[in-house]
Amino acid sequence: MSTPRTGPEFWERADQIIALANEQCTQNTGNEVATSLLYAAARFNAFLIASKGDVAKMQQEKDDAVAFFTEQYKRMLTDNFNDYIANFDKYTQPGAGPQA
Repeated sequence: MSTPRTGPEFWERADQIIALANEQCTQNTGNEVATSLLYAAARFNAFLIASKGDVAKMQQEKDDAVAFFTEQYKRMLTDNFNDYIANFDKYTQPGAGPQA
């Protein structure tokens, strides 16, 4: 698997998903919404591999796909932690940018 390119559409999709998560946080806890987001990402990624062929191909690609998606998540989470650490005061002010 290859790392997807990130253009303006990438950021727009991410912002739309974050907006939906923020909306769901008005009626649920952040932890509940985060768990749903993680499940949805896992479910969709399994679907992506399944849609490439048959069950034998899926079984064959399972370990590589899990390693790929795990590494991607770890990199993205680390990048976002570093961004929040560098911009903590700016991001945690009332009314500041993305809530999630």
